[in-house]
Amino acid sequence: DVQLQASGGGLVQAGGSLRLSCAASGFSFANYAIGWFRQAPGKEREWVSCINVSDGFTYYADSVKGRFTISSDTAKNTVYLQMNSLKPEDTALYSCAADPFPSRLQHGRADYWGRGTQVTVSS
Repeated sequence: DVQLQASGGGLVQAGGSLRLSCAASGFSFANYAIGWFRQAPGKEREWVSCINVSDGFTYYADSVKGRFTISSDTAKNTVYLQMNSLKPEDTALYSCAADPFPSRLQHGRADYWGRGTQVTVSS
């Protein structure tokens, strides 16, 4: 079965850093784009970033560009999200998802969704 296991969340002060991991299994990792999403209570889920695994091309939402970096390790079927200069408004449940098309991920659509890991940024 398909699994997308997000991990690495935690509590950090504003200005700090966290590195999230998304371990994928049960599908052809190299043929997919992997995206990160976040959702705070009472708010809509928003797309954060994604990477097209086959060529390594990366995409970022304007709100995180310059602060977050997405990367992949094909040997481990894992995607990472390095989050620097964290702000309180980054507080959310972060989850990863997979779809063959980066454009679909950017529009909030995906073939497969994971459950997520909590990131809390204190002021």
